[in-house]
Amino acid sequence: MTTSAFISIIGRPNVGKSSFINTALGHKVSIVSDKPQTTRTRVSGVINKGEMQLVFIDTPGFHKPHNTLGENMIKAVTTGLTDVDAVLLIVEAQTKFNVDDGDIPHAEEELINEIKRRGLKAILGINKIDLLKDKEDLFKVITTYMSKFQFDAVVPFSAKTGDGVDLLISEASKFAKESVHYFAADDFTDQPDRVLVAEIIREKLLNLLSREVPHGIAVDIERFFERDTASGEPLLCVEACIYCERESHKGIVIGKGGAMLKKVGTQARYDLENFFGIKTDLKLWVKVKEDWRNRQNLIHSFGLDQ
Repeated sequence: MTTSAFISIIGRPNVGKSSFINTALGHKVSIVSDKPQTTRTRVSGVINKGEMQLVFIDTPGFHKPHNTLGENMIKAVTTGLTDVDAVLLIVEAQTKFNVDDGDIPHAEEELINEIKRRGLKAILGINKIDLLKDKEDLFKVITTYMSKFQFDAVVPFSAKTGDGVDLLISEASKFAKESVHYFAADDFTDQPDRVLVAEIIREKLLNLLSREVPHGIAVDIERFFERDTASGEPLLCVEACIYCERESHKGIVIGKGGAMLKKVGTQARYDLENFFGIKTDLKLWVKVKEDWRNRQNLIHSFGLDQ
């Protein structure tokens, strides 16, 4: 008998949703950075364990939107709660608020209220336990969140070290029910290769550029194909255009003498070669599309309105 479960991962920005799904899968399907709103769309990661298939749905961090793209991201969170077997709410073990007073961030209050409204089963995943100096603080965090909602399970874990991740997967497995498998046995994500390539490039931009620039960047893969070199070796050829919102940002992305763009290309090429297992020829261009985050037609063309 085959079983499956769809588990939606929700939470505030930067709590480690994407890091968890990458660690759980053993594959990188969601990009990671220390900047908020790194994940822009829903990303599914698939774990096959014998006759059971778990599908984790990574969603954007829940935040107050400031543009049309942000509104699309929030829509991706709420639609990600539709037709799922359970929800995994990820929070941080090391809080920046006073749990002694029973306080939690407003965004998490809203997410918990949405779980209640939809009558969903839910797991509380408490990430970043590796950063806790006093393990007794963990009990306070658990008590505070359980006072807001009776979660079906509470699992402290670290996406960075992997501690507790297997237990979290085991708890998610309890929601599997008799069903066909919706993904092939060797699938580990629903993301097309072109999307994965674009996200790898964007991740490098997020990590290398100053805080205000990367959020106004989109990456469009213009050409993506494989050919043989003169010596008969396979070569992946990628031509990508980096779009930014301002002319001044274009200069920052390119850098003095093209230094920044070269650095982005070098780091992205390294990841692409590791991911696809073949040498890669990566060409990058930079163009300006003013205020594209408020232009629905451009958001659609970049595939950011799932």
